[in-house]
Amino acid sequence: MDELLLRSIVPGVLGVLVRRGADFAAAEDAVQEALIEAVRVWPSDPPRDPKAWLVTVAWRRFLDATRADAARRRREDVVEEEPAPGPVPGTDDTLQLYFLCAHPSLTPSSAVALTLRAIGGLTTRQIAQAYLVPEATMAQRISRAKRTVSGVPFDRPGDVSTVLRVLYLVFNEGYSGDLDLAAEAIRLTRQLAAAIDHPEVAGLLALMLLHHARRAARTAPDGSLVPLAEQDRGRWDTTAIAEGVRILQAALARDRLGEYQAQAAVAALHADAPTASETDWVQIVEWYDELAGLTDSPVIRLNRAVAVGEADGPRAGLAALAELDGALPRYAAVAAYLRERDGDLERAAQLYAEAARKAPNLAERDHLTRQAARLNSGQRR
Repeated sequence: MDELLLRSIVPGVLGVLVRRGADFAAAEDAVQEALIEAVRVWPSDPPRDPKAWLVTVAWRRFLDATRADAARRRREDVVEEEPAPGPVPGTDDTLQLYFLCAHPSLTPSSAVALTLRAIGGLTTRQIAQAYLVPEATMAQRISRAKRTVSGVPFDRPGDVSTVLRVLYLVFNEGYSGDLDLAAEAIRLTRQLAAAIDHPEVAGLLALMLLHHARRAARTAPDGSLVPLAEQDRGRWDTTAIAEGVRILQAALARDRLGEYQAQAAVAALHADAPTASETDWVQIVEWYDELAGLTDSPVIRLNRAVAVGEADGPRAGLAALAELDGALPRYAAVAAYLRERDGDLERAAQLYAEAARKAPNLAERDHLTRQAARLNSGQRR
């Protein structure tokens, strides 16, 4: 069984069923049943055309379920005659499925779960394990999402920015459970890039590759976080960096700048620096200025304050930080870092401790606690 092949053809199979008249929820259930049957049958009797086999089995499962459900008798015109066996149309419905799964009426968490299930081909159990929630909870979330989008026209134009936001959320979930969500997000974004020619899709793919390239250096052997400036750059994935830079350059050349391209440009500048001290912070500040104009995001402005502190000195960074809301996530951590660089070690230690109490995860909390302890013991960077 080639699991990647199986998952790669799932969107096409689901699209065929929907185009034949199945609503999204029923079609997705039928495809999942066909996948279960494939796991049982294929090892001993592999099909010559895996997609056609899955379409045939899924359509029969859909027909069986429809005929057995008295509440769905109104669909009799759909199920009266099964299409004759033959080649499956070559239409690629992946793009339409992305737009459907990123429907604006869905919450972000539901859109992410539905995307992983319908396009990623993951089981409910895998998704639940990745998000560290009970399988029953995830099943309910997916079922509600499927009901929401079941009446949406399949060929309705979609919002690319919403699709990209969903993929970005998948990537940022990190590496929970047995499923590497960052790698899965990259795989799905590659699919989207193959289906649509859009500079921001390319920008997001480049951003993911450039960030993912640093994964091996982000943690120490004991599991503790390693800040970017202290990472062993010899452990960065140069192949992924080269691919990300190439994709980004091609996107930027089209002169249709968007937030993911600008974020990728910042990541590329970090990746290009042989050492932390050689980072081109002036150019990074310029890219953050572009990002602030594109999004007006407080988080972007928080990151910009760090870059200003590196480019123009900690007091300039603190001045930029003073313009922001102190309640922002990680505000205290940034303030602590800039205060330390400015020589105010006592205040920096207090801010590191405050940031640790507000940290969104255990690894970050432990890192910030260690920074506070280091300063309290009289050590400097």
